[in-house]
Amino acid sequence: MDQIKIAVIGGSGVYELNNVTIIEEISIPTPFGNPSDKITIGKVANRKIAFLPRHGKGHRFLPSEVPSKANIYALKSLGVEKIIGVSAVGSLKEEIRPTDLVLPSQIIDRTKGRPLSFFGDGIVGHISFANPFCEEMRNEIKQIISDYLKTKGIEKRLFTDETYVCIEGPQFSTKAESNLYRSWGCGVIGMTAIPEAKLAREAEICYVTIALPTDYDCWKESEAAVDVTMVLQYMKENNKTINELLPIILEKLSIERNCSCKNAAQFAFLTNLDLIPIETKRKLELFYGKYFKK
Repeated sequence: MDQIKIAVIGGSGVYELNNVTIIEEISIPTPFGNPSDKITIGKVANRKIAFLPRHGKGHRFLPSEVPSKANIYALKSLGVEKIIGVSAVGSLKEEIRPTDLVLPSQIIDRTKGRPLSFFGDGIVGHISFANPFCEEMRNEIKQIISDYLKTKGIEKRLFTDETYVCIEGPQFSTKAESNLYRSWGCGVIGMTAIPEAKLAREAEICYVTIALPTDYDCWKESEAAVDVTMVLQYMKENNKTINELLPIILEKLSIERNCSCKNAAQFAFLTNLDLIPIETKRKLELFYGKYFKK
């Protein structure tokens, strides 16, 4: 199979790609178990892309249950170098309205006990995560979305300098938590950008989240506290927007990479490579074989 450079991981409500020519669906077993679902291979303007529903079709996985290590591994095995993660979120700021668009620039990790790294089992490594989203890719997508909104005369606003706080879930926040995150200056709150962003960086894949607000969490006194009914109401409009946007982004997003993501693990290893267990090396050959051979 030809290498596929760009993939989309769909979030809540985004279980398939519209306006894309579907070629096939494939199952990819990995050393870390099975991915969330079959991976759909599609075509946009003569460019092959991959799509994976994060929660599985029919929404079967809790945020804490998403097999993110298997998902990232499977996409990497296809040759993917850029991932767009779509995520439903709550807004923590008055100006960020439900159905607006957010390209977060930072993350605060408030998850508990999720598998956050491919390192371990005899190999110690630390990657830089100061800028958790690929800035090169984020800036490019920012321009594509801005041009789209302007051309279409759409009143939705795009926010690009916000912090995404990722909570464990599956419960929504308490008011105290929601107001705490607001005091930190966070813009949106969700449950799925972690560990995806961390694992993608370790796998040397560029990663960006397109966050789609569906509610004001529970901090806003004039609004009802978030519930599933409210989320589903705005999710329909968000899904219409993202299904119009994604084919345009997938067509226009450059394949070339001039960012540091592509060599993120080059200087990550602290373990003497000769001491790494053979089984661990085998599992991570896809990511780090080029470094193991040196």
